[in-house]
Amino acid sequence: MSLLESLSPRALAAPESGIVEIINYARGRDGLLPLWAGEGDLPTPDFINRAASEALLGGETFYTWQRGIPELRQALSRYYQRHFAVDLPAEHFYATGSGMQAIALAVQALTSPGDEMIYLSPCWPNIVAAIDLAGGRSVGLPLNFADGRWVLDLDRLEKAITPKTRALFINTPSNPTGWTATREDLKAILDIARRHGIWILADEIYALYYYGGAERAPSFLDVMEEGDRVVFANSFSKNWSMTGWRVGWIVAPPELGQVLENLIQYSTSGVAQFMQRGAVVALDEGDEFVRQNIVRATTSRDILCDALIATNRVETLKPEGALYAFLKIDGITDSRQAALDIVDRTGVGLAPGTAFGEGGLPFLRACFLRNPAHIEDAADRLAGFIKAL
Repeated sequence: MSLLESLSPRALAAPESGIVEIINYARGRDGLLPLWAGEGDLPTPDFINRAASEALLGGETFYTWQRGIPELRQALSRYYQRHFAVDLPAEHFYATGSGMQAIALAVQALTSPGDEMIYLSPCWPNIVAAIDLAGGRSVGLPLNFADGRWVLDLDRLEKAITPKTRALFINTPSNPTGWTATREDLKAILDIARRHGIWILADEIYALYYYGGAERAPSFLDVMEEGDRVVFANSFSKNWSMTGWRVGWIVAPPELGQVLENLIQYSTSGVAQFMQRGAVVALDEGDEFVRQNIVRATTSRDILCDALIATNRVETLKPEGALYAFLKIDGITDSRQAALDIVDRTGVGLAPGTAFGEGGLPFLRACFLRNPAHIEDAADRLAGFIKAL
């Protein structure tokens, strides 16, 4: 038996990231415009860095609260009061080592081996992996794509529920599609979950990146009632340019507190305290930076989508939310090979739709949270490639 054959089948079944495959293929090339990853091109603001640096130099380098330092949990409470108009005391919040860990811990808390969790497809691939690595069964429910828009069929969602279903994973605004649930969608999803006695794991990381004429996208927090079984996973990465920090949070009923603390204890044993100090300042002082990021994203979204739609070869509309244009290009059926060809011929790095599940096979994802001038350059290169097909 080889070394690999002696490993856990569950670990061996973890797939290679289709996004990382393209990144590794092209990393380090001259003139590259990388739009493949879900991050912007601005570094973390200095005021956040200073808070973390001062705490680090001040000796805040010891073990810390598993659930997060009190100041961070209180800052999260203020943030939700400000942006969501809800009164959630600090005990609803739990610091995690990234939004990804928030999702993984929530999956572990809500499911047992063999349980099903339904997710909407196309979907960020890490979600499916988190469910499967926890021993659950990931069940994809395709969003419908027609006339350049994505739509959720609520009847199909309810029919997908079986006696083994323990939770629904709902990402809105969606990575990669930009689909954004309406308030009526959220009410209907909650009603379905209530009827079947199942949980909702809500990923609303992109809530502030919403292009529908309001400050933020509709949230389950707008329509929830006391006792609803909803857990939220979130991250500092997108709003405050902190992707490399790996800090996130969970919002959950206080009754789950000890369970979540235990899961944190037996995975990372908490988030470094000096990084939490930076997170506190991000929440309390970072609203203007987030607004600037949203303006940047809106401008770049328009530049990219307008240029590609003008080719008359791209079937997509401007996304309602999040940071991505999910492009269906005439003549492309194998998005993995297309992503390789595009980076070779244009120097633009895109994520292949194959990475996002069956519903994404012919699509390519471009992150537009970047300098508008760079997005204009990328759009020109991509338009030239598309016209030459």
